[in-house]
Amino acid sequence: MTLTEEHKKEANAFYKEALTLLNESGARYMLGGGFAMFHYTGIYRDTKDLDVFCKSSEYPKIMKHFSEHGYRTELTDVRWLAKVFKGDNFIDIIFDTVNNICTVDDSWYENASEGVLFDVPIKYIPAEELLWCKIYVQNREHFDGADVNHILLKWGEKLNWKRVMFRLDQHWHLLLAQFVMFQFIYPADYHRIIPKELFEELMERARQQYDLPPSQEKVCRGPIIDQTQYAIDIKDWNYKVTTIKTV
Repeated sequence: MTLTEEHKKEANAFYKEALTLLNESGARYMLGGGFAMFHYTGIYRDTKDLDVFCKSSEYPKIMKHFSEHGYRTELTDVRWLAKVFKGDNFIDIIFDTVNNICTVDDSWYENASEGVLFDVPIKYIPAEELLWCKIYVQNREHFDGADVNHILLKWGEKLNWKRVMFRLDQHWHLLLAQFVMFQFIYPADYHRIIPKELFEELMERARQQYDLPPSQEKVCRGPIIDQTQYAIDIKDWNYKVTTIKTV
């Protein structure tokens, strides 16, 4: 999305006001989305919204504070998302993900990265959680694989791989697939970015899958990464969907 200079000025004023109000609300929050991507990769995108992450216990406080200052608020989906509006600009208040896997917990705050945005002190979600959330976004209309690769490229040497594996251990196939794509896209960089021991461990896990009997239940895990393209598997082809929640 490309914004005119006038719209950029309006958006920047909105961001500064919104961040100031967030700090005044007393709620614990972190920024994700495009501004977190810029923080960790240097990639800038024009945007008209803020992605604010917080625990589910915090979003009512944020909504109440903004409502008292004339903003329109909306509890979009009680399972994971609320919104705050001012004109064409808005804030997404995110406390989970649509697949109910990446739930914000206290460790996000503990590992958040501090920064200053529009002269307002803020915190960004940890790079590990940013990667974790984005690796599940593989819709036909919205695919974040390139974002994950850019996080790996620009921040991979600083990542806490133990925490990455804690988050993705249950769905390690996705991380292995991302590693293989990273090798393909960055043949000059994967040696220094992807830990060889971790790659070999995941490759061995994949090999060992053939030593196991096939699942007795016809399960399709596709809806975990794309809630639309795999709908036919559940509705018409008699596959069962899995939405196992991580801890």
